[in-house]
Amino acid sequence: MSEINASNFKKEHGDLAPDLVGVTELTSPYFFVPPSGTTKERPSDCEPGTLRFNTDIGSLEVFRGNTIGWEQIQRRESQYLGGGTGSNTGTGTRGIILGGEGTGITNTNIIEYITIETLGNTQDFGDLVYARRGGTQNCGSRVRALAAGGYTGPADTNGIDFFAFSSLGNAQDFGNLTSNTHSGSACSTDTRGIFTGGYTGSGTVTNNICYVTIASTGDAIDYGDLTRQSRALGSCQSSTRGIQAGGAPSNQATIDFITMMTTGNATDYGDLSVGRDVITGGGNSTRGIFAGGRVAPSGSRTNVMDFITIATTGNAVDFGDLQAAAYMPGKSTACSSLRMVMTMPDAGSYTASFDFVEIATSGNATDFGDASASMGSNGANSNGHGGL
Repeated sequence: MSEINASNFKKEHGDLAPDLVGVTELTSPYFFVPPSGTTKERPSDCEPGTLRFNTDIGSLEVFRGNTIGWEQIQRRESQYLGGGTGSNTGTGTRGIILGGEGTGITNTNIIEYITIETLGNTQDFGDLVYARRGGTQNCGSRVRALAAGGYTGPADTNGIDFFAFSSLGNAQDFGNLTSNTHSGSACSTDTRGIFTGGYTGSGTVTNNICYVTIASTGDAIDYGDLTRQSRALGSCQSSTRGIQAGGAPSNQATIDFITMMTTGNATDYGDLSVGRDVITGGGNSTRGIFAGGRVAPSGSRTNVMDFITIATTGNAVDFGDLQAAAYMPGKSTACSSLRMVMTMPDAGSYTASFDFVEIATSGNATDFGDASASMGSNGANSNGHGGL
């Protein structure tokens, strides 16, 4: 093996470092300092696999090609938490089900959990700060879950709750959204939670997007705007891109996307196969799935499931069918990298049942298990979704 001992050398032309061809071994017992700079200073003409330190986000990032772009490199926390009793035992990704309404229950503060890899019923986790229903905006990191907005009765709330996925117990106050909102949606990376759209009362539907830093606490900050005003919409994400689809008014077919670690307005992605609101979304880092909803002009429920490839743009493609035609509250999915669980679909009455699909394989949904009670208008979350 050849060795080059040099303290400072450059390419003959320009400031770029020399090209090292073949296997390059760095044997120093000290450290290696990669190139660094801000997000705006990212090079645009580099090769896939290019490595740099992003000073804006305090993390290494790698260029994954022109389609995906730059992606943050993160230390992977264990998402396999285990726990549970009865049929829901073993280890796996933790799914959270929270809030909602039921027979004789206007709003609930209940938090329950499942292990996504293991079929079975929910187990008790703790309580929300605010009892709420009506499309809470749920997202999180591998470590921390956030639940924002919703209808607390007699009004919408701007409150954001948080709790650790790994520790059973009650939620705590995180801060506030930029407005009182229900029936919005949310997406997240391991560091940033983003809240999109919703109904702000007095007949107002918003196109607002706001965000928080998940590891801290505090109020949300303005991010930008959706391409249209929308509520009862669905969302999914990778670590670089957030997707928002469908919504009301007018049973929208529009799909938007945003770049997660920047700020600014959403961009058109394509269309759903069927325009609808009261739709849910989920998926892994590659594929997003949108399920159920209310279609125009009849306002009837649908069992349609569509999918997209998150890194591209274009129209959604048929995935399969839910077990029954159902309204699906905007963020009511719990996902691992392989499986998407859709909680308590509203097929015309309150239900305790969950549907699930294997994300990589198109086909119809099957039964996962049950919640502790028949409910509706609940939310869901996980520490294994596509943004992680």
